[in-house]
Amino acid sequence: MRVQSALVAALFGLSAPIHATQTFSNSGTLSGWSSINHEHKGTVQEVTNVVYKGPTALKMTQVYDASYSGRYHSEVVHKDMYKLGDTGFYGFMFRLQESWQFSPAQSYNIAQFIADFGDTGCDDYMPSSMVWLVGDQLFTRVKTGTVCAQKTTTFRNLATVSAGEWHKIIIQAKWRADGTGYYKMWFDGAKVLDEHNIDTTVDDSRAFQFRVGLYANGWHDDGAMKGTQGTRQIWYDEILAGTTFADADTDQQ
Repeated sequence: MRVQSALVAALFGLSAPIHATQTFSNSGTLSGWSSINHEHKGTVQEVTNVVYKGPTALKMTQVYDASYSGRYHSEVVHKDMYKLGDTGFYGFMFRLQESWQFSPAQSYNIAQFIADFGDTGCDDYMPSSMVWLVGDQLFTRVKTGTVCAQKTTTFRNLATVSAGEWHKIIIQAKWRADGTGYYKMWFDGAKVLDEHNIDTTVDDSRAFQFRVGLYANGWHDDGAMKGTQGTRQIWYDEILAGTTFADADTDQQ
């Protein structure tokens, strides 16, 4: 069904509508996902005690282990969420544990788009756009070029994230590799990124998954945990995605 995104506007505080078809939504449940990914001591749970609107939310936990050399994903996965040439929106609510330790700063990914490029001989599962925290600052990126010659453009310090309260993220993207794309982000209803006439994804036609959850990538990439908080928890709710129309290039302030 094609809708003007009254639901998206209500959830994410946007004043202008997006002409869109909502293709996916999840109100904080374990059902309806393509898969659930939790590695090592990590967990993904459906809970009722910490929720955005209720009755449930998803609680993602990861636990640091100095003897472990693998990665630290605790994510839910929905496949086939964009291909080169699509234009879409993607949103979610998230809440850091009240005791979240922001300093010393380390990277914690909270959402990503990813596809399997194992057949290329240049990469395996490769994320394109990601959303993450470094300390209390919000970051995102686009990955462009080809899988065998990737270029990453990072957008830094977009917003300050606080612990113990719900925050809302929405991304609007025109996925192109010919210089005609755009990539936008809102945080708690305020536009924090608005990039036009850029490449926004790699030049490959395969479908990307959309994942939300805690991926403690800094623990793996830095080879150690910074600080003293070895158990990290994030809650998620109201995860949405859809296809936008007529370029959907409205200025939503």
